Amino acid sequence: MFSPRSAYLHIPFCHRRCYYCDFAVVPLGDRAGGATGQVGSASIAAYLGLLQREIASSASGPPLATVYLGGGTPSLLTPGQVGELLDALQQRFGIDAGAEITLELDPASFDQQRLIGYLEAGINRVSLGGQSFDDAVLQSLGRRHSGADLAQAIDWMAWALGSGHLASWSLDLIQAVPTLAGTTTGGEIEAWRSQLQRAIASGAPHLSVYELTLEPGTVFGKQHERGLLSLPSDDLAADLMELTAGELRGAGYGHYEISSYAKPGHASRHNRVYWSGAGWWGFGMGATAAPWGHREARPRTRQGYGAWMEQPATDPSGPGVPFDERLLVGLRRREGVRMAALLEQVAGLAPEAATAAANELAQRLEPFRQRGLLRIVGQRWQLSDPEGLALSNAVLREMLSWWDRARAAQPPTASGPPSPET
Repeated sequence: MFSPRSAYLHIPFCHRRCYYCDFAVVPLGDRAGGATGQVGSASIAAYLGLLQREIASSASGPPLATVYLGGGTPSLLTPGQVGELLDALQQRFGIDAGAEITLELDPASFDQQRLIGYLEAGINRVSLGGQSFDDAVLQSLGRRHSGADLAQAIDWMAWALGSGHLASWSLDLIQAVPTLAGTTTGGEIEAWRSQLQRAIASGAPHLSVYELTLEPGTVFGKQHERGLLSLPSDDLAADLMELTAGELRGAGYGHYEISSYAKPGHASRHNRVYWSGAGWWGFGMGATAAPWGHREARPRTRQGYGAWMEQPATDPSGPGVPFDERLLVGLRRREGVRMAALLEQVAGLAPEAATAAANELAQRLEPFRQRGLLRIVGQRWQLSDPEGLALSNAVLREMLSWWDRARAAQPPTASGPPSPET
């Protein structure tokens, strides 16, 4: 497998934890920032020192083609701090002249001058965490910014893109938002259509539309356990996803991954690395790295990450990305997976056994094919758009159930390395 050419850097700090968030984050308060003298600046500086140490001690590799700074709220860092991290990557690996370098921005955490600073530091793509244009929805999600903040941030994105300072940018939205139990909402379809129309009007060349999931330990997770939160029905969630696909397709966006839509030439090169199963470097608290297909997760706390940094370097020949995970991420993509090849190269089956297993699974999934949710053309397996992608959980549950039983009955006899593309 080729050496990684992508790197993810995790910036865990944020102002506050959103009600749905279970990421490895460190809330510092609404007045926090990385500049000297701001709340939490010492904590941020200490963490960045560890992060740069980890980058410097990493195994070497070829120049990076994509870099992604995620969080958390990376825009708590100053442009100078972002530039220092990019310099550390440049010194260790090199960064291609045409590399895609993405920074996540929260609408309430930057202004136009700060944006210019990030662009001058080397950022050329922005992921803007808007989530909604509606103030009531933003408040219900625990977001810090307002609809007006988002509109202002979009204006700055349009200026940066139009002036050539920014190569691309993405807007995040959340559909199928839960509501407090007993709350009368109604009109969800039309309300969501309005959100989509505003997103299209923003001119964002890339849209990430996520269906919110409830995670244990989050505010939403606890409210749901106490019966205080109402989730959209499966039928409503499917209708919303179908509406999303139709509206965005009509506006010229290609649906290239289950949650991702892009104008031509604006698909996220970095995210496609994850979905293709190719390797990547991961740095920072809670980050996962998979160089050469071998998975390694960093501790999710600052104390644990600091202690982990003091341990001897581990052998990169650890466990590979498992078959079930490669299947899940592969089927998120528009192009799907080559099932027999996946069973052979990742699950470790012999070629004849892999073909037989793929045929067995195809027979089991025939009802989904007949419903138009799954397409099998030659060796290529794909979820249909939008029906199959909207109901992907049902198809994937059946596949994983089959895999669990097949693995228990006949464990793989080999463990060949995963291919860079499936």
